[in-house]
Amino acid sequence: MAEIGITIYGCGQDEAVLFRETAPRFGVMPTITDAAVSEVNTHLAFGNRCISVGHKTQITNSVLLALRQAGVKYISTRSIGYNHINVKYAESVGISVENVAYSPDSVADYTVMLMLMAVRNAKSIISRGDIHDFRLNDVRGKELRDMTVGVIGTGRIGAAVILRLRGFGCRILAYDPCPATSADYVSLDELLQRSDIVTLHIPLNAETNHLFNRERFGQMKHGAFIVNTGRGPLLDTEALIKALESGKLGGAALDVLEGEEGVFYFDNREKTIENKLLLRLQKLPNVLITPHTAYYTEHALCDTVENTMINCLRFEGRKRHG
Repeated sequence: MAEIGITIYGCGQDEAVLFRETAPRFGVMPTITDAAVSEVNTHLAFGNRCISVGHKTQITNSVLLALRQAGVKYISTRSIGYNHINVKYAESVGISVENVAYSPDSVADYTVMLMLMAVRNAKSIISRGDIHDFRLNDVRGKELRDMTVGVIGTGRIGAAVILRLRGFGCRILAYDPCPATSADYVSLDELLQRSDIVTLHIPLNAETNHLFNRERFGQMKHGAFIVNTGRGPLLDTEALIKALESGKLGGAALDVLEGEEGVFYFDNREKTIENKLLLRLQKLPNVLITPHTAYYTEHALCDTVENTMINCLRFEGRKRHG
């Protein structure tokens, strides 16, 4: 059987090495570029019905149309989320879009790490240590076993977070319209009212955009913490800042942020950051911000590369035998 060609856009150096090493085993001929897909480089997809894209760049409708004109019929995004692609428009021009599954443990491990850092005042401790101030914090940390953690979204990642939390002996509440674990499921209102920590593991869409607004933050327990390793716009950042500044919330740990595009994944040391909400958050002593890195493990990379090719082969197989 002839090799199947796949054009891989926005491919980092370590991804490229792994694609080249793994492709022969799958019977795939990869065309690799580190540039994000754009109208300028859709010609790289000529002859390949399948392409792979990253999550770091928004793919406009005009790019989708140009891809279709170049013969593309399938996009495999190397991410769980689809919010950087207008899936409905893609389907309307004849392009199918699918995500890839990768190790949920990568994000689950990171989520629990952020929880622990938040409740133990890690930002303040590390910042002080960096300037050789080794005094103890005025405020003592908290132990997870004494806390109630509310998990919103119990898909593969949320379920993996719950599995880890059980080892800490904390009380776990869950909210999901489609319960899929043995967790104690409650309404969203009840979860917010009872949880000392709330962690988000739901997709971003029209219904969940700014799911956490002023009213939702107002429902949370006084002094509660919020952790977000999902997507930035799940939170209304302006409302979050007000809840933190007022003392309503005890802290936040954010691996994703509204307006992160063009900031995260770039060296901005010599640049002016235009995202004013990011700058305001960074000034708060009880806010941890990391650059959308929870997924960034060797194991997850291997999963992503292999499942990208499996996705494309499955698509070609359906078309070949359908």
